[in-house]
Amino acid sequence: MHTGALLNIESTIRDFWYLLKPRIMYLVVFTAVAGMVAAPGSIHPFLALISLMCVALGSGAAGAINMWYDRDIDILMERTKNRPIPTGRVLAESALEFGITLGILSVFIMAIAVNYVSAALLAVSILFYVFIYTIWLKRRTPQNIVIGGAAGAFPPMIGWASVTNSIGWESFILFLIIFMWTPPHFWALSLNKSEDYLKASIPMFNIVYGSEKTRKYILVYSVLLVLTSLFPALFLKKTLLYLSVVTIEGCIFIWYAISIIRFKDHSSQKRMFSYSVSYLFSLFASIIFCSIDLF
Repeated sequence: MHTGALLNIESTIRDFWYLLKPRIMYLVVFTAVAGMVAAPGSIHPFLALISLMCVALGSGAAGAINMWYDRDIDILMERTKNRPIPTGRVLAESALEFGITLGILSVFIMAIAVNYVSAALLAVSILFYVFIYTIWLKRRTPQNIVIGGAAGAFPPMIGWASVTNSIGWESFILFLIIFMWTPPHFWALSLNKSEDYLKASIPMFNIVYGSEKTRKYILVYSVLLVLTSLFPALFLKKTLLYLSVVTIEGCIFIWYAISIIRFKDHSSQKRMFSYSVSYLFSLFASIIFCSIDLF
């Protein structure tokens, strides 16, 4: 009896953890770190940790509310049918309460512990993801990912604002990198999940305009992404090193985009999606490394 109770508690904690979309959260926090490190000035390490915790909580809050709202379509798709709400492991009402509580808490703590600018940006990112992307765009327009991608692009700006208490043009460049990255990243996935989106009646770009046009637009956005990724060299300390690394990474990204046009198969699209994740981590790692003086 006691063992069963413990297993139930562990299962509940694990399920609520999955509500936060942890894989997205890791990427969000990492890009926020890059914004902090690249920003001029300094922040106390303890305040930096609080800021990153708030970013993580805010990201998780948006993820939980997203799962609450999308529970009717999540159960229809192979990719999402095993999420905590469709399987009944977490009640929909509990997920909503959990998400709202975390969202309010994250913004409140950021405001009183860090500064109002970073708190405002965090609030905007949460509200944008929930109301603009999840509720308004996702089920209505094939531009859902293009416009909705702005929600995931705020973290480096939040990290920057945590240090500077302002929004600089440099942080907007970091925002643009993620904004340009989101369409080719997600469209590469959606090409392999067309049946899922058809079942759920979600008007993804490839569903509305076809796979061929989607592949071409992936290439267009990939080129725009690579060009945008060069601009941080304007404010990073190790300019030549940064340009060398991101040029190589960018050429590989474009090669993957060309390969999905050339081969038009599941494997090339899966490789494009996988590389896009590692690309963004590597790009922001380069921004972090090239922002600090080690030698």
